[in-house]
Amino acid sequence: MVNGQPLPSGLVYGQRMSTRLVVFAPDAPETVKLAARAQHIRRWEVPRDTYPEGRAGYLKWRTDLYKRHGDIAGAILKDVGYDDTTIERVKTLLRKRGLKTDPDVQLLEDVICLVFLQHYFHDFAKQHPEEKLITIVQKTWKKMTEKGHEAALKLDYAPEDLSLIQKALKAS
Repeated sequence: MVNGQPLPSGLVYGQRMSTRLVVFAPDAPETVKLAARAQHIRRWEVPRDTYPEGRAGYLKWRTDLYKRHGDIAGAILKDVGYDDTTIERVKTLLRKRGLKTDPDVQLLEDVICLVFLQHYFHDFAKQHPEEKLITIVQKTWKKMTEKGHEAALKLDYAPEDLSLIQKALKAS
């Protein structure tokens, strides 16, 4: 809260990403730190409901946001004096190019998954049927490294969330 007003959700998300990155990988490169903070930059300007319902609409929305976040972050970084190489690297990270092959993209993905599990999974789980949640947990888990798995299993979950996560992992 600032002056009795809640912080914007995008700001809170960026703070959570930065905090989780420091805990998970304190020696992360500056480009990963910049990308973590910008991962949802101005996302509220493109609501999910501006795209078609269903998986295809969701994937298109998400892919468009990757590019948008990179472009916005790139413009800000240029304005404050970052070099083109750094800017392009941050854009690559935000677009998730090289997941599973680029260690920095993978690090960012681990942090994204950890922030989701720690801060957003509980409320998300209330809105969806168990079978869908199991699939989502399994897909999330596949995107993470072993180090990410270890960190995820150490998070403090509500008992019902932990039970669901354990069920999803046993079924995979």
